[in-house]
This record gives sequence, C-alpha cells and structure tokens, in this order.
Amino acid sequence: MAETTFRNFRPLALVIAGALGFAALPAAAQGLDSEGAIDTIVGSEVKTEEKSAVDESERVIAAIEATMDNAQLVRRAFNLDEVEIVFLPEVGQGDSGITKKREEFADQIVELQQSIEGSAIFYHAVDSRQILVRDIVAIEFGNENRTATIFVAGAAPAAAEPQMTIGEDEDAPADAASD
Repeated sequence: MAETTFRNFRPLALVIAGALGFAALPAAAQGLDSEGAIDTIVGSEVKTEEKSAVDESERVIAAIEATMDNAQLVRRAFNLDEVEIVFLPEVGQGDSGITKKREEFADQIVELQQSIEGSAIFYHAVDSRQILVRDIVAIEFGNENRTATIFVAGAAPAAAEPQMTIGEDEDAPADAASD
C-alpha cells in the first residue's frame, strides 16, 4: 500500500491561517451600537420629539393616505439631509381620526414597515432610538424627498427623548445655585 506524505505544509498552513483571519474580521469591525456608525449609515443626525396626536392629525392622516407612495420612496432612498422621528403618545385615545385611518390602511402600513426594515437608512434610524418597527404609523417626505418625518405611536423611550440644548442645560444649574 502506498503511503501519501505531504512534502510542503507551508502553503496549506497559510491558507488555513488566512481563512481563520478573515473569519475573525467581522468581530473586529465597528459595531452598529456606535452613534458614529449609525450617523454614517443614516447620513444625517436623527432628531426626535414628542407631539400631540390631535395637533398633528392632519399631517399624519395625509401621510397614512400616501403610505404606498412613501413605501416606494423608502425603498429608493439612499441619502437624506434630515430624519425626524415624531412620537405621538395619544394615538388610540381621541386622536382625531388617526386610529381609524390606521385600521383602514393597515395592509399598506405593514408594507411600509417592511420597507423600513429593508432600508439600512430608515431601519438604523429607528432602531438606534429603540423604536419597534410595528409602532411606526406613517412616514412623510419633504424638501424634494431629502427630509423624512417618521410618525410613531406611543411615547418616546427614555433613550430617545430629545436632548436639552446647551443653553437650557447651563441655565438649570445656575437657577439652582442662586436659590
């Protein structure tokens, strides 16, 4: 019986070492938990605010009625100047017709939510603010589709609440110190 021997182990060892090195590469990459990574993907700062569903009902209803068109815009968007996320805590509680429109356009809203899940820009914008895609009510585009406003049912999670401006932050301790 013939015995097979490997004369040169070096090329095989290099191939195995290279494969192991490439397998470890994703672990060394920058994670999506980094705010810089999210901003790079989204392409702009993501702003959040909370507004009354009653006050915003006309805008939200118009956005719901345009859901199919907006879902296609979400799929095609690759660069935005601004993303704003508006939390609507009163949706479902006397919200001037938003709940009724949501029920009427339920299938289209699901398609919009799926479009957002499939878009790196929009998905990372909402995910970085701890928003569940199922809570998205509608999206509105403005400024020749360079800005987007995402309407979300419910109150802002603690991590997504708007930050105080520097001026407001500086005034608070000064007032406390003068008492």
